[in-house]
Amino acid sequence: MKNWKRKVIDAGIRMLSEGITIGTWGNVTVRDPETGYVYLSPSGMPYKTLVEDDIVVVRLDGSRVEGERKPTIETEMHLAIYRARPECNAVIHTHPVYSTAFSAMGEDIPLLLDEAAQVLGDTVRTTSYALPGSQELADECVKALGDKAMACLLRSHGAVCLGRDLEQAFGNSTVLEATAKVYSIIRSMGGQFDPISPENIVFMQNFVKNSYGQR
Repeated sequence: MKNWKRKVIDAGIRMLSEGITIGTWGNVTVRDPETGYVYLSPSGMPYKTLVEDDIVVVRLDGSRVEGERKPTIETEMHLAIYRARPECNAVIHTHPVYSTAFSAMGEDIPLLLDEAAQVLGDTVRTTSYALPGSQELADECVKALGDKAMACLLRSHGAVCLGRDLEQAFGNSTVLEATAKVYSIIRSMGGQFDPISPENIVFMQNFVKNSYGQR
């Protein structure tokens, strides 16, 4: 049986080690596809101090299964994502520097690199501003993600990345931040990116899904 609580703790520590959040910022959840239970990081606790009893377990409707801690303030955002995107079983909310800079400008990040086109699904859209922890923010996040995007930006706040599991969510986070950095460099040089055609984006997405790697 998979230890979902340990996975949440390890993911929080990984966010710190990869420099995509600081302190107690950000949050992590995973969903057990067999039970539908969602495992949430607790609110405002240092990731390196967490033990399994600190992880809160809820159903998709938010009703509690296990845990005494107050869960992440963004619980409803995570649950709303899982309800809207049943193919995803991991969500990480991070604060990466370049991606967050674009979020503060209220700008989207286009699929300007092959890697982004292959894994991010769609343009990475920035939400309208909404207060942290609010139902409005949850609604805006789901709206920005749509039915294809694997990442979005929260206005003046940070990034949200999805995955079928935590490994894919972290991979998408890495690609998002690399794309934001390249986009920032292009603009600082006074240049503009040459868009990848929609046909080539579809081709690459199908290639990654059906042909890339060992089969």
